[in-house]
Amino acid sequence: MALAANRAMGKALVVFGVTLLAGFLYAAVLSKALPPPDNWFLLAVRNDRYYCLLVPLTVPVIIVAVYLHWMSMKMFKHA
Repeated sequence: MALAANRAMGKALVVFGVTLLAGFLYAAVLSKALPPPDNWFLLAVRNDRYYCLLVPLTVPVIIVAVYLHWMSMKMFKHA
């Protein structure tokens, strides 16, 4: 029973992650390349300048955080 619940939770997390990735890719790239929509929300996403800069600038910060986490785990393990 626990294995089925773990698989369902894993599938739900993968679907959630793919949905977020698709949304951020639309906000950062696709909305600028497509013609202007009639929907007010999609037009606001298209005219937004925050997320199209936030997502690419987050990548270097994540790389530094992962490196520092790895280094601290190595120091803790060998201390």
